[in-house]
Amino acid sequence: MTDDEGQPDAGSTPPADGYPIDGTALVKTAALASVPAERLPALLTRVQADLGPRIDDYRRRYERIAVEPERETFLVEPDHWASVGERLGLTDRERDAVARAHETAVERAGSGRTTREEFETALEIRSGVVIGVGGEGRDGE
Repeated sequence: MTDDEGQPDAGSTPPADGYPIDGTALVKTAALASVPAERLPALLTRVQADLGPRIDDYRRRYERIAVEPERETFLVEPDHWASVGERLGLTDRERDAVARAHETAVERAGSGRTTREEFETALEIRSGVVIGVGGEGRDGE
């Protein structure tokens, strides 16, 4: 993965804490989220536990924009996080924090893959999801 200048992103390896959001995205989210920063890792782990087993559904249903050994990144419908939040019983603030973390990680995953304008336009009409794959098979890729 690369940063906005095309240089390797030192924070691109997902933490071993059970969620696929890298350190840079986590720090940015913590600064902007309306939940305490110390609650973010537990929230992200909970969401990963829900999304991980659904990875094949995401692969079939959504546009996959990045594939890495540890995670896959998708563009989904705008109301995706509302349904995930409802399924997991998240508060509005928790849901928004999780969505912001995933959006930030997706923005970082997309940098350098297409023009910034195209990518920003895609994120205006869709949401982003990053799902950790933990080294499992990646659809033959």
